[in-house]
Amino acid sequence: MTELRRRMLEELRLRNYASNTIAVYIRCVANFAQYFRASPDRLGPEHIRQYQLLLVQRKKISWALFNQTVCALRFFYHHVLHRDWMIEHIPYPRHEEKLAVVLSTTEVAAVFEATRNLKHRTILMTIYAAGLRVSEVTHLRVADIDSQRQVICVRQGKGRKDRQVMLSPELLRIYWKRCRPTLWLFPGTTLEHPITRGTVFAICQQAGAAAHLSKRISPHTLRHCFATHLLEEAIDLRRIQVLLGHRHLKTTAKYLHVSNLAVRTTVSPLDRLPDANDPTPVR
Repeated sequence: MTELRRRMLEELRLRNYASNTIAVYIRCVANFAQYFRASPDRLGPEHIRQYQLLLVQRKKISWALFNQTVCALRFFYHHVLHRDWMIEHIPYPRHEEKLAVVLSTTEVAAVFEATRNLKHRTILMTIYAAGLRVSEVTHLRVADIDSQRQVICVRQGKGRKDRQVMLSPELLRIYWKRCRPTLWLFPGTTLEHPITRGTVFAICQQAGAAAHLSKRISPHTLRHCFATHLLEEAIDLRRIQVLLGHRHLKTTAKYLHVSNLAVRTTVSPLDRLPDANDPTPVR
C-alpha cells in the first residue's frame, strides 16, 4: 500500500465514512492515477480536466459515477494533500432532474408473485414494506427484528444513523418458520456472512423479467415505490422523511414529482369548457 493510499484511508476512517464509500473513493482516485501512470500528488488541474472529459465523452459513464469521482478527487486534494486551491478545478456537473421509475401497486404485486424462491421474495418484500436501502436490507440481523413492538431497527444506515421502521405483521412469518435464520436475517452462501448487494440486485432484475415488466427495476425502485405509494395514501411528507432516513426534507420532496396523486386529482382545463364532450361539427 502506498503512503498516499494509507493517508487517504486514515482520513476517510477518521471521518467515519461508510465502508462502501471508502472503497469507491479509493478506487476513483486509483483509476485517475492509473490513467496518467503517475502518482496523483503529481497531477494538476489540466490532468483533472482531461480525465473528466475522458469520463464524459469517451467512456460515457453515468452522472452518478461521475459525481462519485468528483467527490473522491475533491476529498483527496482537500483532506490528504491540503491543496484547497485545487477544489475549484474539480467542478460538479449540473444536476440532472429525472423522474424515478415507480411501479403501480399491481406491478409490485406481480414482481412478488413472479419470485418463487421464498427467501428472495421476502428480501424484495422487506425492501418495499419498510423502504430500505439495499445495504440496509443485506445487513439486517435477526436481533434487529422486534416482533413485539412491530418495528425493524435499521442499524447505521446512510449517514451512520440508526432508525426504526414499521414491521408488517405478515412480512416475515412464513420465512421465519421455514428458514430459521440465526445471525443475519438474510444470510449469504455461508451463515456467517450476509447476502451481498450484487445478489439482491440480480434477484430484483430476475423478478422484474419474470413479471414481464416493461420497466427496468432495481432494489432502489422498490424503495421509491414505498415512498410514492405512501404519499399517494396521503401520508405526510415529514413522516415519510423519517421512515426513509433522509437528512433533508427536500430529498424526500422529490417524490412529489413522481406521485400521480396531484395529477389524478387535478381537472384538465379541457373538461371545464362548455360542451367539451359534445362538440358541434365545424362547417
